Amino acid sequence: MHINFPLILVVLVAVTGLLALLDALFLAPRRRRAKAAYEAAVDVPDPLTIERIGKEPLLVEYGKSFFPVLLVVLVLRSFLVEPFQIPSGSMKPTLAVGDFILVNKFAYGIRLPVLDTKVISIGDPQRGDVMVFRFPDDPRINYIKRVVGLPGDRVQYRDKQFIVNGEAVPITQLGTELEDEVPRGHPLYHRAQVRIMEEQLGDTIHQVRLRDPRLTQPLRTDEWLVPEGHYFMVGDNRDNSNDSRYWNSKEIPQELWGMVPDNYIVGKAFAVWMHWPEPKLRNLPSFSSIALIH
Repeated sequence: MHINFPLILVVLVAVTGLLALLDALFLAPRRRRAKAAYEAAVDVPDPLTIERIGKEPLLVEYGKSFFPVLLVVLVLRSFLVEPFQIPSGSMKPTLAVGDFILVNKFAYGIRLPVLDTKVISIGDPQRGDVMVFRFPDDPRINYIKRVVGLPGDRVQYRDKQFIVNGEAVPITQLGTELEDEVPRGHPLYHRAQVRIMEEQLGDTIHQVRLRDPRLTQPLRTDEWLVPEGHYFMVGDNRDNSNDSRYWNSKEIPQELWGMVPDNYIVGKAFAVWMHWPEPKLRNLPSFSSIALIH
């Protein structure tokens, strides 16, 4: 079940705002007139009666109290910064499962909430950006990947290396570590190694993760042309990421991937502010991983 939180937030702001407006235009003046009429009709007004006459209806009171708070949340979330939690390991080693990140909503332009229509263009995604977007096959789901291909780019992926517009993307090995994604009972459990690589996409230098070749299968397609208005998105955990490399591929028939259209962009991820893999009281959050995202 996917909850459309932006839509719910917009509806709540509209309802509470209408309640506040209704009170300001009609209900509050009516209470003031009733209070004045009562005070004119008696010699000694009863304070409790005056309080009862001037008391706001409970629904109006709640609406007026929540409206400014909800409005601020809507503005911040829709146009400035939105928090997300990383649910999978597709962006290792840059982002870990349970990382809570902040996403800049205006880096690529100001969009209307719910409709996601860009009303003011500020900038465009750059090669190497870590971007949150709506999944092309199910827009209700948010994904996070790295921008590899821009509109009009020809992207190739050969021997674990990207080639963009005929130029190989620089990548070098930094070291190795024990593979932690092999299921228990697998013949390579506690034996497989992953290579940690340093890659440069545009001006962005970051790390990527390459699995043991014995645990991976080659993609059937290794060359793509990025359409105008679309972006080619790839996870840093290169051999364990469902991404644009599966476009028109039968490797993952249950989830048809593709290029990400501009109107599906949510924003640019720029910082990790908390790590909490299992939000439970027995497992408290950690703030030791606070860092900017590269």
